[in-house]
Amino acid sequence: MKRILLISEKAPPYTRWSKTLTQHGFKTEIFADLSKALDHILFKVPDMLIIEEKLNPDLVKDLVFALKGDLHLSSLPVLLVLPPEKIGEIEWEDYLVDDFWSEGSSEEEVLSRVHLAFVRAAHSADTNPLTGLPGNTSILKKIEEVLKAKEPYAVGYIDIDRFKPFNDAYGFSRGDEIIRMLARVVVHTIDELCGNKGFVGHIGGDDFVFICPLEQAEEVARRVIQKFDELILKFIDPEDRERGCLITTDRQGVLCRIPWPSISIAIVPVWKERFKHYGEVATVAAQLKKYVKSMPGSSYLIDRRKERRP
Repeated sequence: MKRILLISEKAPPYTRWSKTLTQHGFKTEIFADLSKALDHILFKVPDMLIIEEKLNPDLVKDLVFALKGDLHLSSLPVLLVLPPEKIGEIEWEDYLVDDFWSEGSSEEEVLSRVHLAFVRAAHSADTNPLTGLPGNTSILKKIEEVLKAKEPYAVGYIDIDRFKPFNDAYGFSRGDEIIRMLARVVVHTIDELCGNKGFVGHIGGDDFVFICPLEQAEEVARRVIQKFDELILKFIDPEDRERGCLITTDRQGVLCRIPWPSISIAIVPVWKERFKHYGEVATVAAQLKKYVKSMPGSSYLIDRRKERRP
């Protein structure tokens, strides 16, 4: 049960809203004192905070700023309740709230905004901050969907080869640029070839997943590889391009010549009843990836060990 903390006068309409939220499966508490509310929040973080702005506008603003500035509390959804006459006067850049409503709002609107704020928070929590792509929760959900789909799909796993030596040679900032570049390449390719039948997710680091109709999987892989291999040269210093490799040190401090990054793509065909659990898809992909990463340059490999059932 999600806990919602209301900081407001213990009087209608707040008690009415509290009752409505409780009737719809939320647990609510009302505090009229900001300092007591803050102590309670720090002791036991709620799932959402709803604040009446007119209690003390300056303190409310400072409280929200402090909460959003705290690494452990920044994802806490905060909703602001405003007098109708103040809605057009608020400088929203000064407030780090996630949404607001008017004191005169109906119970239906309050419920809708509360649900929407929770949905936004869930999306935000599952979004990779570097690329803006869906994260692991969305990836697993999407794989579960295609396991049950009538049409055959492909789940492709992409990672960057020799990414750590590149980071060692050029620094993490340049490495992040490569990750963002690969994200754009994969998204653009999937959009172009698959439209709304495609999906791209970011597992984390240099690992990505794409999902597309099975018949388009090889063309997706070929185009992603072609574009990545073209663009990676823009991230390599001229002297390294001329030399044909990166010069870096291994863990023992010995100088090494290492090819610049390439990508490996492991593609797992999925049709109804081939797999019962997304973990089986990941297991097959890990087996493929181990082999494809041993191949020189950017490569892809499709699991053809089982032909599609009729």
